[in-house]
Amino acid sequence: MPQSNSIGVPVPVRTPGSVAKLFGDLKVRPKLMVLHNLFFTILAVGVYFALYPYLPEQAKTNFFIVLGGIYILAVLALETTIMPLYVYRPLRLMLNADQATQHGNREQEIIDEQLILGDEIGQIMRSRNATILDLRKREDELEEALRRLEAQDRLVSLGLLSASVAHELNTPLTVLQGSIEKLTETTRDPATLERLARMLRVTQRIRKISESLVDFSRVRKQHLEPVPLRNLIDDAWSLVAIDEKAAGAHFENLVGAGDVVTGNSDRLIQVFVNLLRNALYAIRPSGKIAVNSRHLSRNAQSWISVTVEDDGPGIPSDVLPDIFEAFVSSRLDANGTGLGLTVAEGIVHQHGGTIAASNRVEGGACLEVALPVSEPRRVGSHA
Repeated sequence: MPQSNSIGVPVPVRTPGSVAKLFGDLKVRPKLMVLHNLFFTILAVGVYFALYPYLPEQAKTNFFIVLGGIYILAVLALETTIMPLYVYRPLRLMLNADQATQHGNREQEIIDEQLILGDEIGQIMRSRNATILDLRKREDELEEALRRLEAQDRLVSLGLLSASVAHELNTPLTVLQGSIEKLTETTRDPATLERLARMLRVTQRIRKISESLVDFSRVRKQHLEPVPLRNLIDDAWSLVAIDEKAAGAHFENLVGAGDVVTGNSDRLIQVFVNLLRNALYAIRPSGKIAVNSRHLSRNAQSWISVTVEDDGPGIPSDVLPDIFEAFVSSRLDANGTGLGLTVAEGIVHQHGGTIAASNRVEGGACLEVALPVSEPRRVGSHA
């Protein structure tokens, strides 16, 4: 196919002949060996025959030997020092870097700047490094964008499910609350009234949780207030303690009395109810659950970290990387829906915080929630 020159005039492209094609297919090293051997041979022969008629008869043989020695020394200098240093090694560096790129080895795909020379090959190497770095930057940005998109899609899907569940819960909760209020009006027994009052508080709490599920399908402004974390943990445990297994568990709330964050207490209590319930299901009948807090500093901002630790078997290694994904559960009983930690993660992110899971060295799992204690964020906006 004809090519055009700088002024747009078509220039015919000559197809190389068979010999030229064969020579062009050689690797760089044998190709250069052929060229410089041919060059030195022509040069030596030309010098020899140019000076041959003027040399004394006894000097012609010595002159031939000297030219041969110079030829051999020149070839050896080129092949052992000059060409390997300035041609073969740079080409090998680029080939190795390209192989690393093809195999996804990011640690080896960038050529060390100290090994790059200032010639044209060096310019190509620097250009390649810059292209690879820019490509990896774009890939990382794309991967991060996809990760955020997947997180949003996951929350949207969960929001649709949550809205459906909330709708199904509202009717029986209304009937249950009405029945409890009627029973309260018809009895005077103090113990019964206390039990009914507790049932009413739990029902109202479940209603609030049901209403909060709707926030995953539509953004709704939430009431923000100072939330004392120690009291919040106590309230969360009181809801979890309804489970019969909680009677034999050893629970410790070691959160500092002065640890306060700004947020929505109903949403935050849902987080710790999920974490404490998971811990309760994981431990033995007489196991231990401890909640601790500590202050952190991240990016010149003050945070409070709350850890929920248990002495159970820990999180399976195959589950841990995806522990916050929807429908991931390590429990095989009917209580394990796989949604609790996903909901908790969404609420924590909406509060501008972070949540992480790990296994303790001494055994058991550790769930850490970090919440900022500086200026509040509007709950309902995704982080």
